[in-house]
Amino acid sequence: MSLPPEKASELKQMIQDHLIKMDIHGKIRDVLAETIRGEGDHGQRPLSEEDFLTALQRRGIVDDVMKDLNFVNVVSAINMPLRRYLYLQVLGGRAFLEHLQEPAPLPGQVCSTFTLHLHFRNQRFRTKPVPCACEPDFQDGFLLEVHRDGPGDASKMADATTMLSICDPVHMVLIRTDASGDTVLVSSYFLDWRSVLSAPNGKTAISVELLGVGSECKVSTGVLNLKLEMYPPLSETLSPEVISTQQSLERQKTAEKERLFLVYAKQWWREFLEIRPSHQSKLVKIFAQDENGVNRPVCSYVRVLRAGRLLESPRQAARFVSLLAQERAPVVGGGARHEQWCNMMAFLCRNKGDCEDHATLLCSLLLGFGLDAYVCVGTKGKNNPHTWVMTCGNDGTVTFWESLTAHRYLHQPIDPEAPPLVPQPKPTYPYCTVGCVFNYKTFLANCQPSDSVELCVFDFADSSRWKAMSEEAVRSVCAPGSTSSLPPTPPLCSPSIQSAEASNQLELEMRFLLAEHRKDLGLATVWDDHLCYLLSSALAAYELERSMGVSCGNEEFQDGVRRAVPDGHTFKGFPIHFLHCNARRAFTTCLRSPFCEEILCCRGDHVRLAVRVRVFAYPESACAVWIMFACKYRSVL
Repeated sequence: MSLPPEKASELKQMIQDHLIKMDIHGKIRDVLAETIRGEGDHGQRPLSEEDFLTALQRRGIVDDVMKDLNFVNVVSAINMPLRRYLYLQVLGGRAFLEHLQEPAPLPGQVCSTFTLHLHFRNQRFRTKPVPCACEPDFQDGFLLEVHRDGPGDASKMADATTMLSICDPVHMVLIRTDASGDTVLVSSYFLDWRSVLSAPNGKTAISVELLGVGSECKVSTGVLNLKLEMYPPLSETLSPEVISTQQSLERQKTAEKERLFLVYAKQWWREFLEIRPSHQSKLVKIFAQDENGVNRPVCSYVRVLRAGRLLESPRQAARFVSLLAQERAPVVGGGARHEQWCNMMAFLCRNKGDCEDHATLLCSLLLGFGLDAYVCVGTKGKNNPHTWVMTCGNDGTVTFWESLTAHRYLHQPIDPEAPPLVPQPKPTYPYCTVGCVFNYKTFLANCQPSDSVELCVFDFADSSRWKAMSEEAVRSVCAPGSTSSLPPTPPLCSPSIQSAEASNQLELEMRFLLAEHRKDLGLATVWDDHLCYLLSSALAAYELERSMGVSCGNEEFQDGVRRAVPDGHTFKGFPIHFLHCNARRAFTTCLRSPFCEEILCCRGDHVRLAVRVRVFAYPESACAVWIMFACKYRSVL
């Protein structure tokens, strides 16, 4: 826990006074003298700090101190909030049969790894990566804050009955990372931790079976061994029957709310079809299936998400979402596209997803920035199903946000009743039709004669154009905490990548690959470090333009390059953008471009080469990687 400086000093002084009363210094001196005598008699190596600490533990000095210090009373004495914690340990796994034949990795060998991510009550943790195996060696523990009381005496600390009403699950997401850095969502599991409230000593060991995702959501992927412990220990525990009764009541309440919403949704849909029979073919999506095969209202996938200090503006939020790679849900065999919407936690941990995942995350972030944002469900291109985001300004301005690219488009409807000679706005957006729009509290279906985006009027107050669902009905199953089955919203994590360190490492690798490539061609490689440095400003300008929509700094870059390239010499540069830090993958992609290959294979008089890498870190493990290759050489006519 974090303490104010004055409280921390007070706590230190109280502990110091208590240790003096115990004569801890005298006990330490006795153990030290005894240990030195023992070591001297045997003529062994000099006494180390580790040997001394071992001797203290062997004599029970450390245990005596910890038992004698009553931390609950100490914390109460300084008037600090009292908290209950759940200590969750992951103690290995078993029966991950897909990896039964996985060979043990050799020392230094890059292999596939498992990482377990946890989310509980606005707290996020993850285990250390462990090699994929039939019995993965997870050995990690996490201290999860369950309940926090205000300042007061110890009698106000939450008891077992109070914590029984906390139905938030621990969301566990298992990710497999391949040797190439590619991530795969293995399982998404919701753990009800409250069984520990009935454990006699406040500790319990359980095994949880993880199921697959998507089309494999009913297939077991493996078993995790967990140990749960409450701290401080409970003075009174509950009976298992009380806990199971509470869980049963929560399930019944949730099932009833979901049943009533389904009845309402069916009636609403019948009314929508009565407006026009053609509405049957419109893309009005009320429910969507998540990675566990659970059907949920689409509004429950959107939340008001504030990024704290991690994102500074709506446009930067759009840039962040666009850096999460797009990948459609895998499907066994051919046929139509398998649609799978992911819970936000699973999407963020996996670091990639389909357009629906991107759109719901971007809409949540824009709502957090105070915008009137909605997810649009419709088509684009050759009538391919697609989702994107729109915002409505106070002046009626409608802006489309493409979550996969961070591009923004202004929408101006075409007036079909206007005379032929009246100029009409030309759409710049790629969207064809829109069937419905929604956010965390609103669902609206398009009931205009045409669902064409260019003809659509986004006046949601006009019931002749948009049929709205009851906000109360939506809130009953989609509001945070409305049902126990609703996944909690995770906070964004700080960037996991150190920009400067990652940039330097990737640049060294690219230099090595370029030099080896030229060596295979029989060409020497001479670097111009000054020219390398000058490329930085161009890469910074490229990222600024992508994230903020502002173009600047190009004049200074051009001026610096002109000064660095002597008269009679030619300069060539090639920038390229990636979403990963894998040097070999990036270099292979660069070689496919004839412009880049022309620079990498440059021949001539006085050839000097340059490469610059800039890794821009964003929340989670998202990153924008810019690489620029350049060369200068003397022109020979």
